[in-house]
Amino acid sequence: MKRIALRPLPRILSARDRGESTAAIERENLRARNDALRERSRMQAESRLLVLGLAFVLLFATVGLRMGTVALADGTEPRASFVPGPAISALRADITDRNGALLATNLVTNAIFAHPPQMIDPERTARELVAIFPDLDEARLLRDFTGDRRFVWLKRRLSPEQVQAVHDIGEPGIAFGAREMRLYPNGRLASHVLGGTRFGTEGVSSAEVIGVAGVELALDEALRDPARMGAPVALSLDLPVQGVVTQVLEGGMRLMNAAGAAAVLMDARTGEIRALVSLPDFDPNDRPRPATTGDPSQSPLFNRAVQGLYELGSTLKTFPIAQALDEGLVRPDSMVNTQTPMQWGRFTIRDFRSLGREASVTDVFARSSNVGTARLALELGAGRQQAFLSDLGLFQPLPLELAEAARARPLLPQRWSEISTITVSYGHGLSISPVHLATAYAAMVNGGTMVTPTLLSRETPPAPGRRVISPATSVQINEMMRRTVTDGTASFAEVPFYSVGAKTGTADKVNPAGGYFRERVIATIATSFPAHDPDYVLVVMLDEPVETSGTEPRRTAGWTAAPVAGEIIRRIAPLLGIEPEIARSSVSALSQRSH
Repeated sequence: MKRIALRPLPRILSARDRGESTAAIERENLRARNDALRERSRMQAESRLLVLGLAFVLLFATVGLRMGTVALADGTEPRASFVPGPAISALRADITDRNGALLATNLVTNAIFAHPPQMIDPERTARELVAIFPDLDEARLLRDFTGDRRFVWLKRRLSPEQVQAVHDIGEPGIAFGAREMRLYPNGRLASHVLGGTRFGTEGVSSAEVIGVAGVELALDEALRDPARMGAPVALSLDLPVQGVVTQVLEGGMRLMNAAGAAAVLMDARTGEIRALVSLPDFDPNDRPRPATTGDPSQSPLFNRAVQGLYELGSTLKTFPIAQALDEGLVRPDSMVNTQTPMQWGRFTIRDFRSLGREASVTDVFARSSNVGTARLALELGAGRQQAFLSDLGLFQPLPLELAEAARARPLLPQRWSEISTITVSYGHGLSISPVHLATAYAAMVNGGTMVTPTLLSRETPPAPGRRVISPATSVQINEMMRRTVTDGTASFAEVPFYSVGAKTGTADKVNPAGGYFRERVIATIATSFPAHDPDYVLVVMLDEPVETSGTEPRRTAGWTAAPVAGEIIRRIAPLLGIEPEIARSSVSALSQRSH
């Protein structure tokens, strides 16, 4: 702005020449200067008001836009993090059976902890917490609450009722942390398959759930994989069938006064395990601690079907007989020397019941001759015997989705001598698990090909496995197993309207201190059904059974394991969709008449 001079010299000199007053000029210029100053101030004020108005408009527009966004968005509860560091992954996939029935899932629960410096009444709080949780120690709590500790874990899992009861205490120093716990809605059912979980990395607001046994441990990585987006893992188990097998096996174990029991039901063509039971069992919701003293095999955590390695007696006779048939050494009607006793060096081999001087291979199988089987094994030789048993997977741990399976390595003779060849042929000197036996029997009855045992449901049938015997030999074994039920040692396994094939085995129980117990046995039966074209293999094992309904105690598998297996098959065959033979025969007859 151009500055206005109050007394401009040219005007002053001109006014003086004309005799005018110079004060009027000064007053006029002063007024003009003041007017210019007022105009400049007005323009500055208007500019500032305009800028301030624009700022208010932008601010209110921003606030309005944010309020609209929040109003349209889904509401979420803000969460506070109490512990710095990486987030804890708490998501764990559900486990279901083959039909989608829930076996394991997650339950939202709470943990509680205390901040002693924030507590108002430690004495009352300790007293009321013990009333809610009797396993807590009131004196210990009081020491923790009144000492120097700033943080105290109280409980890592609470029921909704317990949460409410702790809320009612009203103590500000007690806080809750939300988390997930593993829930097994069927309790003890399939406990040895599922295994159990525990908390891994823990924070006050979340905890990592990790597997400790069973499929929970074997499939831990898959169950915690975020890429699965919580999709459940489907097992091959059939929950109703698992329930029936467990119920019947429990009853049979009590009836036969057994110390333990195991059962395995396997699809003979795919290797899928439809039921796996070990008794005694446990509740994975309240998993007991592993035993630190005594015999681990007596713990309810011990899986007799997978971890248990037993001499399974005459059930192993199927293998040398199948090998001899397959190699053309004998036919089912070939006669074998069965004169008992058989002397081999300083060892004596006897039959439980003599078959006479000679018996056919079929009778050796059906009536379970140790001597006849031993002579076939000697003819095969130790080398071929070992190779065949190895092909059946009886020398290696099971490739099964259970953490315990990898540690269950069969026990073999230290030196495979001729006497080992003899004793192994009828089930002594080689210790395997019931699942090993079921897998080998599947190959015997399904046409001669190996299967891979699995606890995972398969959407498509697997490719045929390695051939171990010919289809013709498999047919002969099925016929012999059927003969064992109709005319041999497994007659109590017969089921009306369902043809069953079987092989029994009774073995003296190994004494850990050396040798064998005199009156303790492992009784086993391996069955297949329907016998003419088996779909399933069922192995039942009883530990130290004794049947006492007669005048003398009876321990053999024909008296103990066979009736239990028969009752299981009678009850599960309809659940598996197997038609009674009378119905199948009627349909066939009607079909023939219609043509």
